[in-house]
Amino acid sequence: MSTNKQFGLVVYGATGYTGRLVCEYLNKQYGVNGEVKWAMAGRSEEKLAQVRDEMGIPASVPFVIADAEKLDSVKAMVESTQVVLTTVGPYQKYGSDLVRLCSEIGTDYVDLCGEPAWMHEMIAAHAETAKASGARIVFSCGFDSVPFDLGVHYLQNAAIEKLSKPLPRIKGRVRAMKGTFSGGTLESFRLTMKAAAKNPDLIKVLSNPFSLTESFTGPKQPSGMAPIFEEDLNSWSAPFVMATINTKNIHRSNLLLSHQYGDDFVYDEMMLTGAGDNGEAMAKMVAEDKSMANDPMKPGEGPSKESRETGFYDVLFVGSNSNGDTLMASVKGDKDPGYGSTCKMISESAICLLKNLDAASGGIWTPASAMGTLLIDRLQQNAGLTFKLEG
Repeated sequence: MSTNKQFGLVVYGATGYTGRLVCEYLNKQYGVNGEVKWAMAGRSEEKLAQVRDEMGIPASVPFVIADAEKLDSVKAMVESTQVVLTTVGPYQKYGSDLVRLCSEIGTDYVDLCGEPAWMHEMIAAHAETAKASGARIVFSCGFDSVPFDLGVHYLQNAAIEKLSKPLPRIKGRVRAMKGTFSGGTLESFRLTMKAAAKNPDLIKVLSNPFSLTESFTGPKQPSGMAPIFEEDLNSWSAPFVMATINTKNIHRSNLLLSHQYGDDFVYDEMMLTGAGDNGEAMAKMVAEDKSMANDPMKPGEGPSKESRETGFYDVLFVGSNSNGDTLMASVKGDKDPGYGSTCKMISESAICLLKNLDAASGGIWTPASAMGTLLIDRLQQNAGLTFKLEG
C-alpha cells in the first residue's frame, strides 16, 4: 500500500453524532498539524465548518466533500488517504460501495459496524480483492466489538503464557455498564430486523455464531438467550444485547489467528444481574425487554455530554479448561460505552493501522486479529481502557 497520500486519516461522517465526537477526540489527542494528518469528510462544506467550530477544532483542519450517493466523490476521498474512518451508518444502507472502493484501491478502513448479515456479505464479496490490493478492512472498532474481542485475546495470551495452551471455554460477562444507544444504532437494528423478516436466509446468518468464519464451523455454542444462574459466579445472568455480533467477531478472530484459541473454542456473552430473588427478577426483566424496537430516537441523536462523561463499563472474562484451571480478566472503560468510549476506540484503531503498516496484510479483519496487543497498548495509553488479570 502506498503511503504517498494527501492524508493519513479521513473521518467520513464527521457531521454526524459519533463522527463529531471522533473529530473532537482527534483534535484533543493529536491536534490538527501534528503527527497525524487528518481531515473531516461529509456531504456539506457548510455543515463541516459548523461542526468544526462547535467542537473547537482549528480552522486549519482540511475538509473533504464526499456524498454516499455520488460515488466519484467517495472514490476521490478513498484515493486521498491511507485510512478511512467511517461512522456513516447504517452500513448496510450506506457502506457497501465504500468497502468495495477501499478494497479495490488499497485503502485501509475502520468502522463501527454491528450488522453481521452485512459483514457476512462484504466478506464474501470483497475479502479476496482486499487481500490482493493490500487494503486492511477492519469492522466493529467500537464498543461492538473492541472490549470483547480484545478482552478474549488478552485472556488467551495470558493463558498461553501461564498454562502453555489456550482456554477452550471463556465466558464474557458484563458486570456493570452505564450508557445509552444513539439513533444510528437503533436504525441499524431496525433495518436488520426488517431485512431478516423479508429474507429467511438472513435469520440463519444472524443466529449462527460461525457466520463470519467462512467455511469453518466449531462446536455447539451456548445460546445466551435465556436467564441462567451461574454457581461459579454466584449470580444470575441475562441475555446481552451486543452478544449477537461480538460472539461472531470473536470466532472470526480465532479463525484469522489460525485457531490460536483452539478448534474447540466455546464462547458466550451475558450480563450479570446478581444473586437471589432480585437477581433472578432482573435477569427475567432484561430477557423480556423490547425497548430497542420501540425507541423513538432517530439517527443523529444520542446521549448528552453529561451522560457520556458519567458512563462506564466493566466486562469480566472467565476462562477454564478440563484440568480445572481458571483464569479471569477484566476490561473497563471510563466513558459511556457506545459514544464517549467508542469515539476513542475507533480513532485509536485507525491510528494503530496508520502507524503499523505491517500489523496485518490485506483482507477483512477483526480488531484482535489485525492489531491485537498493539491496539490494547494504545487503548490503555490513550483511550481510558484498562485490561487486567483478576483472581
